[in-house]
Amino acid sequence: MSDGGKKRIVIVDDSPAYCDLWSNFITERYEEKAQVETYSHPYEALPKIDASIDLLIVDLEMPGMDGKKFVDYAHLKGLPPRRIIVTSSHSADELHQRFRLGEAIAVINKTEAKQQEAFLMILDSVMRR
Repeated sequence: MSDGGKKRIVIVDDSPAYCDLWSNFITERYEEKAQVETYSHPYEALPKIDASIDLLIVDLEMPGMDGKKFVDYAHLKGLPPRRIIVTSSHSADELHQRFRLGEAIAVINKTEAKQQEAFLMILDSVMRR
């Protein structure tokens, strides 16, 4: 954990609207327990990626950098797969084809209700650790 016991959550998504939506949701849901950082440009986030992150939420498709490459970089910087969630508007089946089991804690379609339920369960679990 970072900053006075708060969980460090980093969101990297080229949509500022999704960054704001998730940041606001996490901040409201977990109040003083989360320190949320958002980046709508993957290259701004790269220098901030290290093993101190409690949860990295990264979009699969971003201009200038593929989310898969971003996840690979996070692994190289010491971030364990159990702290990474990949999101996309692609189907969950397609996401599972692009990411092998064990590369991330989850790959989630950000528009399907059932997938969002899974995301929430994972988020709750991370915040309890």
